[in-house]
Amino acid sequence: MKLASRNDGTRDGELMVVSRDLARCTSAATIVPTLQAALDDWHRVVPALQALFADLQSGDVSGQPFDQATVHSPLPRAFQWADGSAYVNHVQLVRQARGAEMPESFWTDPLMYQGGSDDFLPPHAPIALMDEAWGLDMEAEIAVITGDVPMGTRPDEASPHIRLIMLANDISLRNLLKAELAKGFGFFHAKPSSAFSPVAVTPDELGTAWQDNKLHHMVEVDLNGKPLGRADAGTDMTFDFAQLVAHAAKSRRLGAGTIIGSGTVSNRGVDGGPGLPVGKGGQGYSCLAELRMVEMITQGQPHTPFMTFGDRVRIEICDEAGQSVFGRIDQIVEKYDV
Repeated sequence: MKLASRNDGTRDGELMVVSRDLARCTSAATIVPTLQAALDDWHRVVPALQALFADLQSGDVSGQPFDQATVHSPLPRAFQWADGSAYVNHVQLVRQARGAEMPESFWTDPLMYQGGSDDFLPPHAPIALMDEAWGLDMEAEIAVITGDVPMGTRPDEASPHIRLIMLANDISLRNLLKAELAKGFGFFHAKPSSAFSPVAVTPDELGTAWQDNKLHHMVEVDLNGKPLGRADAGTDMTFDFAQLVAHAAKSRRLGAGTIIGSGTVSNRGVDGGPGLPVGKGGQGYSCLAELRMVEMITQGQPHTPFMTFGDRVRIEICDEAGQSVFGRIDQIVEKYDV
């Protein structure tokens, strides 16, 4: 099934069940008011939510048109948002860009940071930016929402704890990042609010596209109407989501509603190198930092600027029939005045 959170003026929104083609929706408030409440009581409420989804699909419940611009991120706020770097090709490129070596352990032990989760952006909300000099970059990712995960859960035990899958734009301020990391205490200013796709989807709804705890679909990233990235999310993913969930639960239990991100989706080139832009027959890049690093390697310096006021990013996944799976993240950078 597919779930969304309608922006009804409250902090957590109203839980909606959405049709498979994203054309119609209906309120689930008579079953459970919010997505977090559903996650807290998942096994009890899921049968009723699935029945409502089936009725919406069959037409027994007519519902109403689904407008992606009226929804929050599926969880407008979460108890925890931990983002991994499962695509080591991306890690190599961005670390190279800031002159940092990549330890060999990155191939065997996931890298993960804890992001701010108190206030996510809606998927069609603008990205507020105070200063273009901060170097705003999009990062197209896959994310999962978990149920309760016991401490010490092994990768082979983690899959059943994955409740929902969605897309993410894990926004970064690249020019603030290096100085923060140099202090040795991780990101803060360099990681403003993230945005997630209009709908979150249960694993069974994805069919064969969800295999081995990976999503096997192309992630379409457009910048100002032009293709930037067409990377396959199931390719070159060094750590699958079961491994990422287990890594997050190594020393603590995870509460229902924890969001775990994949890190920026990134594919190597056919020659094992960093790959080519979409315009040159490659799969492109899911963030600007990768493109800038490739320009540095091939041309001696980067030429593509980071996002500026008025720039628009769109992130979407479509199935084999061309149908949007999660809806579209569609954001414009706007000047924020204090």
